[in-house]
Amino acid sequence: MTRIFIPCDSTALALGADKVARAFEAAAKRAGAAIEIVRTGSRGAYWLEPLVEIERDGARLGYGPLTPADAEAVLASGAHPKALGDVEAIDWFKQQQRLIFARCGIIDPLSLDDYVAHGGGRGLKHAIEIGGAATVKIVLDSGLRGRGGAGFPTGIKWRTVAGIEADQKYVVCNADEGDSGTFADRMLMEGDPFVLLEGMTIAGIATGATQGYVYIRSEYPHAFATFQAAIGTARKAGWLGPDVLGSGKAFELEARLGAGAYICGEETSLLESLEGKRGLVRAKPPLPAISGLFGKPSVINNVLSFASTPWILEHGAAAYAAYGVGRSLGSQPFQLAGNIKRGGLVELAFGPTIRRLVEDFGGGARSGRPLRAVQVGGPLGAYFPDHLLDTVLGYEEMAAVKGMLGHGGIVVFDDTVDLAAQARFAMKFCAVESCGKCTPCRIGSTRGVETVDKIVAGERREANVALLRDLCETMLDGSLCALGGLTPYPVLSALDHFPEDFSRRPARQAAE
Repeated sequence: MTRIFIPCDSTALALGADKVARAFEAAAKRAGAAIEIVRTGSRGAYWLEPLVEIERDGARLGYGPLTPADAEAVLASGAHPKALGDVEAIDWFKQQQRLIFARCGIIDPLSLDDYVAHGGGRGLKHAIEIGGAATVKIVLDSGLRGRGGAGFPTGIKWRTVAGIEADQKYVVCNADEGDSGTFADRMLMEGDPFVLLEGMTIAGIATGATQGYVYIRSEYPHAFATFQAAIGTARKAGWLGPDVLGSGKAFELEARLGAGAYICGEETSLLESLEGKRGLVRAKPPLPAISGLFGKPSVINNVLSFASTPWILEHGAAAYAAYGVGRSLGSQPFQLAGNIKRGGLVELAFGPTIRRLVEDFGGGARSGRPLRAVQVGGPLGAYFPDHLLDTVLGYEEMAAVKGMLGHGGIVVFDDTVDLAAQARFAMKFCAVESCGKCTPCRIGSTRGVETVDKIVAGERREANVALLRDLCETMLDGSLCALGGLTPYPVLSALDHFPEDFSRRPARQAAE
């Protein structure tokens, strides 16, 4: 029987993967061929989706991007203009260092047997064997940092929660992936949900937490459904419940769907939403590790942070810390989007340059025009001009050039982009998505839109540029959370690196 692997990832579905699967079924029926179609996640090469793989002679031969009309010819002979050869040998994949996404696109995401056969579960079993204190130490020694933006050491959060005596502790996963150009969380939850489940269970074992929640953004219905199904499978297999894998340790898990608010990607606002309240940012202290969900000690990490821990527990802290650069250790899934020829997910050890991601992996602008700007870190990330594209992608390295790594999203723009319009968009985005609790964010963003409009209209241009910079400084220093505090990054980078975009309109005399 011929095995055919076809993704059920959201992006692949949007590009026609279901139609391609039905076409292969129909072609096999006409030919009287015995086939088994396995629906996988995506390997992340979205420029090749739908990417179909056929198992022949021990190798998985790829074809893509396919349409339903290609199915009959591919099934009949394997010879086809869209043939890619052994998928594992494709250079785009071979150059990567996949720790988190090693199974994504390879396994059936809802088969626990498939997960275990490809190395899953080893980290959790080791954590159970060595106990909570030793597990926390391994995570701390690995140098793992939060993958949601701030890069706070994961082990410190775990150690804090583990050290507090409480009748109840929680593990909360922030899967409210709202940044533009990011899709790693969704891709992982759809393609390898058990690795997230395993990582959260490890956190529970390590800290003494017995209940976990995954807060998934409402725009991810497929990820939500897949993760819920994975929880059910894991519970039946004894991976969750009152006696996890016979360890005597209890851990339960629930998936919760968000309501579409960008601000709920901020951890305290997320906690408010989980508690059934309006998503408003909390003042800190107290920190969530001390008083988090329902006032109890809570571990809150991003999807990629939790998903890194099974590899760390299996291979050890030193093996993980051997990857990376400076204080940015391990691997980072970078997501390439925007005006780019080869969009998708590239997992590498920290340390590549922006240029390597955009040019070597991304292939430059999809339009064929020259690159002009690259935004790193989501809608609140800085815009980088060509002379900064050799910046190393690490937390401290990005901060040194007034940028941030964020969730690893990289959005590419060609020479037709208007950076003044992008600066205005950043302020408008903040005004729309602000929870309204603090004045610098709530009022500053609205005044920011108005000030950018005055600048591009030529109204007292120099005075209003100075005013905009002063406003950005106030938002940076005075906002309660990162939404208002980081909105100045794209605005100031546009002003600093692309000042000509703010003065293309003829200046006009304005009344004093």
